[in-house]
Amino acid sequence: CFFSYAGLGTAAPTSPTSALGRSSMRRSESPGEIDEGLYSRQLYVLGHEAMRRLAKTAVLVSGMKGLGVEIAKNIILAGVKSVTVHDPGNTQWSDLSSQFFLSESDVGRNRAMASQQHLAELNSYVPVTAYTMELSESFLAAFQVVVLSNSPLEEQLRISDICHGRSICFILADTKGLAGQLFCDFGENFVVDEPSEGMPGVVTCRDGQGHGHGFADGDFVDILGVEGMSQLNGCKPGHPCSGVNSDLCLQEPLRASLAKPKIKAMDDRGHSLHLAFRALHTFTAEMGRLPRPRVQADAERLLELARGLTTHQELLDERLVRTFAHVSAGELSPMAALLGGLAAQEVLKAASGKFLPLAQWLYFDALECLPEQGTTLLTEESCAPRDSRYDGQIAVFGADFQERLGRQKYLVGAGAIGCELLKNFAMIGLAAGEGGSVTVTDMDTIERSNLSRQLLFRLRDVGKLKSETAAAAVRRMNPMTRVTAQPHHVGPDTETLYGDDFFMALDGVTNALDSMQSRAYVDSLCIRYLKPLLDSGTEGTKGHVQVIVPHLTQPFGSPLDLTESAVPLCTLRHFPSTIEHTLQWARDEFDGLFKVPAENVNKFLEDPAFLEVQRTTQDLEWVRSSLQEKPRSWPDCVRWARQRWESLYRHTILNLLHAFPPGHETSPGVPFWAGPKRCPRPLEFDCNNPLCPDAQAAGARDRAAARETLRAMAVPPFQLEVGVRIPVTEEEMEEVSHHASLALTFQDDDSNGHVDFIMAASNLRAANYGIAPADWHKSKRVAGRIVPAIATTTAAVAGLACLELYKLVWGHQNLGSYCNSFLQLVPPHADISLPLCPHQYGQETWSCWHRIEVPGIGAHGEDLTLQELLDQLQGVHGLPVRTVLCGVTILYASFWAKQKREEQLTRR
Repeated sequence: CFFSYAGLGTAAPTSPTSALGRSSMRRSESPGEIDEGLYSRQLYVLGHEAMRRLAKTAVLVSGMKGLGVEIAKNIILAGVKSVTVHDPGNTQWSDLSSQFFLSESDVGRNRAMASQQHLAELNSYVPVTAYTMELSESFLAAFQVVVLSNSPLEEQLRISDICHGRSICFILADTKGLAGQLFCDFGENFVVDEPSEGMPGVVTCRDGQGHGHGFADGDFVDILGVEGMSQLNGCKPGHPCSGVNSDLCLQEPLRASLAKPKIKAMDDRGHSLHLAFRALHTFTAEMGRLPRPRVQADAERLLELARGLTTHQELLDERLVRTFAHVSAGELSPMAALLGGLAAQEVLKAASGKFLPLAQWLYFDALECLPEQGTTLLTEESCAPRDSRYDGQIAVFGADFQERLGRQKYLVGAGAIGCELLKNFAMIGLAAGEGGSVTVTDMDTIERSNLSRQLLFRLRDVGKLKSETAAAAVRRMNPMTRVTAQPHHVGPDTETLYGDDFFMALDGVTNALDSMQSRAYVDSLCIRYLKPLLDSGTEGTKGHVQVIVPHLTQPFGSPLDLTESAVPLCTLRHFPSTIEHTLQWARDEFDGLFKVPAENVNKFLEDPAFLEVQRTTQDLEWVRSSLQEKPRSWPDCVRWARQRWESLYRHTILNLLHAFPPGHETSPGVPFWAGPKRCPRPLEFDCNNPLCPDAQAAGARDRAAARETLRAMAVPPFQLEVGVRIPVTEEEMEEVSHHASLALTFQDDDSNGHVDFIMAASNLRAANYGIAPADWHKSKRVAGRIVPAIATTTAAVAGLACLELYKLVWGHQNLGSYCNSFLQLVPPHADISLPLCPHQYGQETWSCWHRIEVPGIGAHGEDLTLQELLDQLQGVHGLPVRTVLCGVTILYASFWAKQKREEQLTRR
């Protein structure tokens, strides 16, 4: 019987729209505006109000080469009002190296017209139109955001002036080979309207939790939840922060008005890139073309123009400018993905007013992707165009490198990052040659929520296997790509499929897994088979890429690094201080009532001997009560739920307060209820205030009948539990309880009432402890451990990963060539660092990459005996062996009896 004791009643909510309210409010609060099934993961990043603003924003994206189509794709998936794609030019061969919605048959056709239909299929809520004429002021007036890519300087200045004068948000994005730039002007009156979350009412740090609040001196705050000085609560922000060292709650929006744009101060490298891009405009106007790849005369002319833009105080990195000239004619999919993700996030900021935008120039280069041998491998001839779909990439890396890419063998998944990686693989020609292969492995099927960030899937694909659908989409993007789909995950139980032969044949692995344990397992395989690994992941607007290279870098992580933090059990049971604590408690309550007992009963009914192997009295009690205390009517369910409610939200709290009264002191002058320990209060049941979610009652008649049953029943009075010890530390908790962490997985079926139950139970628990409640969406995200996700971050992270892939294919051996990246799109910021060496402090010691290879056969081709193997290790390497294992099976041990050792040593 599934009846919500949690929703029967409590103290009156603070407002009609309290987060304790009915789930029907969640579904009808904005009818027809937001498709929560489609945008579920993105809603956790942007929120409902920002999504509503997106849905009112018309966007123009000019330039439909690789960068422009990336920006358009990301904002269409995000759900803006409409997108107009503009390009007066026709498709060229070089466009196919980064523009994934163009094919060889489109060469000579207008880029915007050829892309429009493919873009429109991404999101049925976003109409997409193509425009090929000149951008006039009257035409631009219809848009709230304008994005330019692949446009000359005169056009950029003209459009920028029009947009600034009309308060239209203007974004400029450009990539040239391995360098890119981004500029934003959101006008003089643009306002960021964004509440920041923190811990309400906290002014000084507790237990070292002074991290991540995001406040700085001068920010204004609102004080909430203060007891004893209630006049402070809810006041308008009027006092700025100073010496901020705590978590605070900013209830009023943080409003930041951006004045007329100024060039952000940049380092010497960024300054040289800025001058190189400016000089490039002059060069293009003068020559009518971009500098030709590896033509020294063109590079020197660009350098001369850049020198003319400097003053006597400014330094110019001449080597950087020459290298920029050599690669500026190139079009690279990873660069388009990275800058496209960053630029699209700025579009979403402009449309929603959420998050601080870029102020105001960003420059990025990845020139370390070029061969370590320098120009010896790249010549004017090797980088010349060949009327190939890879001409844009050949211009940067040469034709020989393109053939090397075609021979690669890689393993990849088909999740959000996996789809972006596969799209990039198709564009760069990975595994598109003789001997190449990409294996797509994913056991999941496509859900509707995947469509807002996984560009390879469409509505018609829902229910199909991700691996097979993704592989088919890649073949459409590049028919030469040799891709194979496997509907299996990589794990210990599939080692017969992904065994020695499979991994030994690979050139590398790309990883984007949800759990640390899965990542650690794949990492262990890469260590075993000496294969490079590109690990990447996202969480909302944050992302990372870590590159692991055999013998050169540290592996993914140690077991200590991979341990996921857990909340102490005593905190969950007795001393919660955050809504996350009450949500985990409610999730365990759900499992304890509706999941684990049912599973144990089913096991018992299938095999009565099941009870004999159970080690906990709780499991036995669950089976007994489930079989013997069955409800016989609906009123039985109501009475049971009422008693459960009284036990959890009143009696348990009264027992706790008896053991530790409000004025209790741990020692003279040191209050027990202080710091993270919140003094609770028991709740009073009120059947006239029903908060029962729709999914947990059969209808209005049942709710009315439930109230009658509640009014008629007599609840047993509170009885103090004598002699019960309440643990206050984790050590004491371990002495009195054996608790197994229960994991609850939510499907996209929001009608089953699971989240409604957990939200109600959690918020009632929060009311016990004076914790602010959580709404339905936050409850689902925390209880279901759902990772917020958005297409912009996914695209940018996949771009960074493929830049590292270039280096792996080159075979870079210099640790300084590789980059681990930690990306934040809000505000745009990247921490790019060198991978760590596998040897501590640079000392040459044994590491996980070292191994001793011993021939498995003797001089005449026969298999070695175990004794012969031990003799080789002792004689050749001087290593006496005490134990030999195969997996966890001991094949030989020096402590065995002599006869057993001798028998084992003769085995081959």
